[in-house]
Amino acid sequence: MDKEKFWNRNAARYAKSPIKHMDAYEYTLGRTKSYLNKTDKVLELGCGTGSTALLLADHVAHITATDLSRNMLEIGREKAAIQEIENVEFAQMDVAGAGQGSGAFDVVTGFNLFHLVEDPAKAVAEVADCLKQGGLFISKTPCLASKAWLFAPMVKIMQLIGKAPYVGFLSTEGMDLIVKNAGFEILEKGDYPNPPPSHYIVARKL
Repeated sequence: MDKEKFWNRNAARYAKSPIKHMDAYEYTLGRTKSYLNKTDKVLELGCGTGSTALLLADHVAHITATDLSRNMLEIGREKAAIQEIENVEFAQMDVAGAGQGSGAFDVVTGFNLFHLVEDPAKAVAEVADCLKQGGLFISKTPCLASKAWLFAPMVKIMQLIGKAPYVGFLSTEGMDLIVKNAGFEILEKGDYPNPPPSHYIVARKL
């Protein structure tokens, strides 16, 4: 199934789904906030319905929250209006087109995204193009390589009936290497939760 169509179809259900591993989510949210400044311009890739962007909004100057799904973005705009948050702008964009060498952002985030991207190395390289020199890339990625024997057949069946998107089975070491090869220095990393690892990385563009 076309990936935009898949996420548009599932946007309402996604919006109602509770956050799994709330303790881990709140911990990494707090770590992310500690790296932000009130003057920062932030780009979030794969923002979904905007929950994390809206929680970070008070800590930065502006967030451009992007997603492939128009339906996800519309839910995000509604939430921002209800919460009277005005410094989060929602825009449709595929992570594959994030680059273009703009270098306009102080921080780029991508949470629960890069295992859903067919070429994560290319996507992270484009993240680097979006950042100013010394800018930060903050990500959290389910790394399921050690469980591929279990999950891959299940995912394949679900994909055949239109119930799952593309899913890649990254390792934590592989994700670290992708980030380093894109021209970043890793400042902090950890797995929250673990297992299976949801790999959190904070990296600075060299």
